[in-house]
Amino acid sequence: MKKSDRNKEVTYFESKMKTSLEENIQYLNEKLAVDANFDVVYRVIEIGGKRACMYFVDGFCKDDLMQKMLQYFISIAPKDMPQSAHEMSKQCIPYVEVDLQDEWKKIIYFILSGVFALFIDGYDKCILIDSRTYPARNVSEPEKDKVLRGSKDGFVETVIFNTALIRRRIRSSDLRMEMMNAGKSSKTDIVVCYMDSRVDRDFLDKIKNRIKSIKVDALTMNQESVAECLYKKAWWNPFPKFKFTERPDTAAAQILEGDIVILVDNSPSAMIMPTSLFDVVEEADDYYFPPVTGTYLRLSRFLIAILTYIMTPTFLLLMQNPAYIPSGFEFIMVRDTVNVPLVWQFLILELAIDGLRLASVNTPNMLSTPLSVMAALVLGEFSVNSGWFNSEVMLYMAFVAIANYTQASYELSYALKFMRIINLILTAIFGIYGYIAGIAILVLCVVLNKTVSGQSYIYPLLPFNLKQLSKRFLRKRLPESRQ
Repeated sequence: MKKSDRNKEVTYFESKMKTSLEENIQYLNEKLAVDANFDVVYRVIEIGGKRACMYFVDGFCKDDLMQKMLQYFISIAPKDMPQSAHEMSKQCIPYVEVDLQDEWKKIIYFILSGVFALFIDGYDKCILIDSRTYPARNVSEPEKDKVLRGSKDGFVETVIFNTALIRRRIRSSDLRMEMMNAGKSSKTDIVVCYMDSRVDRDFLDKIKNRIKSIKVDALTMNQESVAECLYKKAWWNPFPKFKFTERPDTAAAQILEGDIVILVDNSPSAMIMPTSLFDVVEEADDYYFPPVTGTYLRLSRFLIAILTYIMTPTFLLLMQNPAYIPSGFEFIMVRDTVNVPLVWQFLILELAIDGLRLASVNTPNMLSTPLSVMAALVLGEFSVNSGWFNSEVMLYMAFVAIANYTQASYELSYALKFMRIINLILTAIFGIYGYIAGIAILVLCVVLNKTVSGQSYIYPLLPFNLKQLSKRFLRKRLPESRQ
């Protein structure tokens, strides 16, 4: 056989399956490496007088269902055996989720995804039976996005469960959930959720095209990998371009608002876009309480976010310029001896707080209490008594550390942290001018920032829309739907 003819045969084999069972088994055993992969199972059986072979991944198929289906297949008499795969799927497959496929690329993808594949001698198509079940944890309240009132369910690592949680809340035929995948090796499932009549069609097409054009071997960091592939501009701006939530009620609410929600398999959270600064600050508790209480919570969150940014730079500026201290507030002055410059104290504590946060994540539960007491004594009282830190600095940094957790978005908290550190350094070097320059840098980073869709990051503040702006700051009653 000539080399060109051999290449043609390989191309043909890799695109379409044949009717000969032996050739299909030989090709598939080689592609799936069934001799090396212990969890890829294949078995040759006889169905209605014809030889057949089934392929599946051990651990993904329901054993009791497979046992019942095999018993049914073996009991089919030769006279009742259909002549084509299409007739077989209609007459002799006692299951709901059945598909036919003849392209090897898709067949191998479905088998490795957990779908049960059945090949029958003489049939030109593979029968795919979606009886898969994935290892999954129970649906429970997320650790990060907790609420005082409201539902206590949260997303898990199985994308099918996550789509069901959204479907449960939006029982509309207008809801669309399109399955896509990315990653040459991982073939990670990505679900794009939106309301067909409310979404921005141009933006939707843009997002779908970007997902299709992702050229990576694997989405090793799940949603973060997708986010970096969808938005590659302005890496220096730390303010988040996406909103992440582990709550299905929050994701459903954003879908109803006309936004796009992306679910990535193996990730227990949803990615919402486009996202403005006001979207990031909002939380579910704002809507689970009456309008007055919800407005108070929202305004408090805005105020605390501002305080976490200006607290330490303002204190440093006042300590450098005591004349700026208002009358009656002289008590904020540092009374003890300052052994380490205040700016270095703040910077060291900024790093120490992140160190404590990382330590708390990696600390075993049985050791969390004694280590917390040790950290409080050593880093608190002893650090002050030793002269490394002043008590006033510890007080303000403790407020900043606690206030950061009022924001559900870690990305926004770290963005404010980076801006605060820049302001601290500029204030220490240039005084009042550096303080003003730090605030100007913050304003420019927010104002010049754009959402993924290219809109203003602080809409409806810029461009100004009073009606929409009032909705962002004030929690209003739900409007009645128009019939």
